[in-house]
Parts: sequence; structure tokens; C-alpha cells
Amino acid sequence: RGQLKIAVSVSAMAARCRLAARFHRVHGTNVRLDASRTRATRVESFANGLCFSQEPLAPGQIFLVEIEEKELGWCGHLRVGLTAHDPQSLEVVPEYSLPDLVNMGDTWVFAITRSHNRVTEDGEEVRPRAQGSPWEPFLLIEQVRIPRDTLVGRSRPGRYSHILDDLYKMNVLPATARRSRIGVLYAPQPDGTADMHIIINGEDMGPSARRLPTTRPLYAVVDVFASTKSVRVIPVEYGFPSLQTLCRLVIQKHIVHRLAIDGLDLPPPLKSFCKHE
Repeated sequence: RGQLKIAVSVSAMAARCRLAARFHRVHGTNVRLDASRTRATRVESFANGLCFSQEPLAPGQIFLVEIEEKELGWCGHLRVGLTAHDPQSLEVVPEYSLPDLVNMGDTWVFAITRSHNRVTEDGEEVRPRAQGSPWEPFLLIEQVRIPRDTLVGRSRPGRYSHILDDLYKMNVLPATARRSRIGVLYAPQPDGTADMHIIINGEDMGPSARRLPTTRPLYAVVDVFASTKSVRVIPVEYGFPSLQTLCRLVIQKHIVHRLAIDGLDLPPPLKSFCKHE
């Protein structure tokens, strides 16, 4: 009975994730969504790029996007967070997430930079974040367990990219670079509130905001701002890693560098999958 309950819970979470893995129809005036509402592009200027998740997030559910296009000439990058405002109820979508949407209250948004600061309790010591092995299949946040593989953004392998293989495996893709993957979720706390966590390329940045109310639905906020031109929603399947993912982890762990994958006796789609293309 316990196993059945877990299976039903995972199935329900997976269904909810598929539903929420798209942008809301309400968005900033400079945003254009594709037909599937999984890709948001800011078509002009540097502002009015505000987007929201289609549905409010469930506890522990991550809303994950990948940076697809950058635009030179602007200062600033992607901004992400959570809001308790139903996008449908907004008379006008604010021009900026910071400060406009945040000033409306019940909204927590942070600008993505190459580094990110934790929010600590008074007197709490700031401890270094544990760097989990890139081969660990799950990222653990509080009681939340997320398949790590989908969370990690990696550059597309190039002709001489094997020279940088150690960097590739350790995932040092800058947070603001193309193909970086950035997500937001909230983790419930014993006092009935929640902590907001931002995840960058499979690494938990720690609590970015504390004591969020859980009595109201919380929507993900993605501000396609300034040098970030276009982002795409990445669906995250909760549960056990697929056989395909496990095969990729084993292959990557034992090859000399990515170009060696081409010499393996594997189907072309699996080779491409192993190289994150």
C-alpha cells in the first residue's frame, strides 16, 4: 500500500509538472511566445519581458528554463522568482520584475549573476555549499528529490571541446551563458512557511528568500531582461532516472573525452544524447 501511494504521488507530480512546464498566456508587452508556450522571446527593447508559469507550483516543484539567446549591448541578465499574484488578475503586467512587481508585495525575485548570495537567519553562519558529485543522479533540497541530469546546462560539444572536458564534466558553465539552466522552487518548512531556492545548472544556491506564505498559490516569475533575449522551459520528470539517463552516466564516467563517444558501437541517437546535443 505504501509503494502504491508513492507511485500515485510521483505520477500526480509528473502530470502536474507537464501541465506547468509552459508559460502563462499573460506576459509582458515585448514577449512573444511560440505555439507551445514553452519558448519566450523578447522582441524589442530591454524591458517588458515578464513571464509567469502557466500554473502555480506545487511544493518542491521546480520551474526550469534554459537561456537560448543573448543580446549584446544591454546591462543585466535574467531574473527569476515567485509571486503570489495570479497573472490573470493583473490589470497591467509590470514593466520590470524588479522593482515594479516586487513592490506590489508577495513577490520574491532575484537577478541572476555569476554569483548568488544566500539569505541567512540572524546570527547564522554562512557555510560553503556542498558540491555534490556531477555523477549523483539526484539533487536533494530539504525533502525534495530532483533528477539532476535535466537540471544541468552544458555547452554544445565543438571540434576541439575535448580539451576542456574536465571543465565540462565539473559543469562550470557561467550562470548567465547560453544553454545555462536556471530554476526556482519553494521548499515547505516546519512552521508552515516556505523557503525559495534558485537552482543554477544543477547546483542549489541555498535559500534566496525565507518565510514565503504557503496559503496562497505561488507562480514562477521569469523576467527575460536586458542581455537575456530568449528562454525555453525545460520539463522535469520526477521519479527514478530513466534507463537512458543511467546509460549516459555510465558512459560519460568511463570515456576519456566526449569525442571518444563517436567511436563507440552505439546507436547515433544515444551518442548524441550522451554528448548532450
